[in-house]
Amino acid sequence: MIWRKYGAAASCHDSAMTNLDDMRRLGLFDARVPRYTSYPPATAFSPQTDQAFQTASLQALDPAVPVSVYVHIPFCERLCWFCACRTQGTTTLKPVANYLQVVLKELALLRDTLPQGVRMGQMHWGGGTPTILPPEMIRTLAKAVKDVIPPAENFSFSVEIDPTLVDEAKIAALAEMGMTRASIGIQDFATDVQEAIGRKQSFAQTRACVETLRAAGITSLNADLVYGLPYQTPGKLADTIAKVSALDPDRIALFGYAHVPTFSKRQKLIPDDALPKEEERYHLARQAANAFTGSGYTAIGIDHFGKPEDSLTRAAKSGHLRRNFQGYTDDTCPTLIGIGASSISQFAEGYIQNAAATAAYIERIEAGQLAGHRGYAMTETDRLHAQAINMLMCDFEIDLTALASHPQAATLTSIHEALLKDFAGYVTRSGDKISITPQGRALTRIIAQRYDGFSSIAAQYSQAS
Repeated sequence: MIWRKYGAAASCHDSAMTNLDDMRRLGLFDARVPRYTSYPPATAFSPQTDQAFQTASLQALDPAVPVSVYVHIPFCERLCWFCACRTQGTTTLKPVANYLQVVLKELALLRDTLPQGVRMGQMHWGGGTPTILPPEMIRTLAKAVKDVIPPAENFSFSVEIDPTLVDEAKIAALAEMGMTRASIGIQDFATDVQEAIGRKQSFAQTRACVETLRAAGITSLNADLVYGLPYQTPGKLADTIAKVSALDPDRIALFGYAHVPTFSKRQKLIPDDALPKEEERYHLARQAANAFTGSGYTAIGIDHFGKPEDSLTRAAKSGHLRRNFQGYTDDTCPTLIGIGASSISQFAEGYIQNAAATAAYIERIEAGQLAGHRGYAMTETDRLHAQAINMLMCDFEIDLTALASHPQAATLTSIHEALLKDFAGYVTRSGDKISITPQGRALTRIIAQRYDGFSSIAAQYSQAS
């Protein structure tokens, strides 16, 4: 935005400084809080909720209601240092082929457990690097999943794509198997930033990948970017944003880098002193958000942007936006079935995570049992708090009327009142709506944590900024 008058510029500057002081006072630059892709967070999962819970939840599914499916491919040819996902490096396809055979056995166990007639509304492949699979493995896996859980009407299929590890034949196989959306990992195009995170990827490679996807008929493209990376500056980020804009993605995810080297050992390769400070992170995030909204994208939730016609944008406008373990989604399926090592399933009854280590996952499946290792059984209180948190994370407001039907809704009254007091000016009430103002949306995760009954759990979460 270019201000035409010096008075307007001064007013804008004063307002920005006041807002920054408030963000500092309210803890934005110190707090570490969950991302709330689930409630309760995975840190509350316990081995007491295990494979028996998983089996019972699967057997209780209503065949008339489609489910979503997530398949985790934990292998990478290169291990990006910034990544905290459950992955492992490999220089050959042998462990990938062996893993695929185990996944096929897990699917056979699911077939024996699921009620007859269950259909699949959405499927997502993540990792790791799903595009490490050669074309024949892509076809084998996709056909196997569809054979056990056939696609429902309006089925959608998304895949995380590494532009440096994909070619025309792989993209053709994915398109043949019904891929409708590709999620392209970019992070940052600055060479020194890429070197510092162990992920070299040229703009030319990325553009070639996008062109091949478009030529294959993939009409929905998502670009993943990260702010807060080592050596990242406003100038470098501006260059990355310009290049991403040239790729013309339909949707953009802008994630804050979570530096947790005690949890993800490879992050120790990233020098702490090269990371932007908390307030610098904040300005990088605002810079990117302003650039995307200024070029016609709609801000969605705390970290996504979509073209007006994108399905996620439509979901946000219609009030159907949700959070799951992939982040924001327009998925209307109430159940998510996770397949593969470390995958998390979400049921009406709660959550269950497969054994996280690939070897432990393989051991369970080879023993002829499902791989559920730890999880959480939801209570009615949990469902109430989850509903309030999801409203804040997706809509930036709590609809008190929608919560009123819950028998325990009144137990949240003291939290509502405390929010209005503690975040005065950034949280307001109008009628039966408690809303986070546009100026306060950077605080959303901190505000949502007020409804978190597990916030006392000792865990290392990512920065709120």
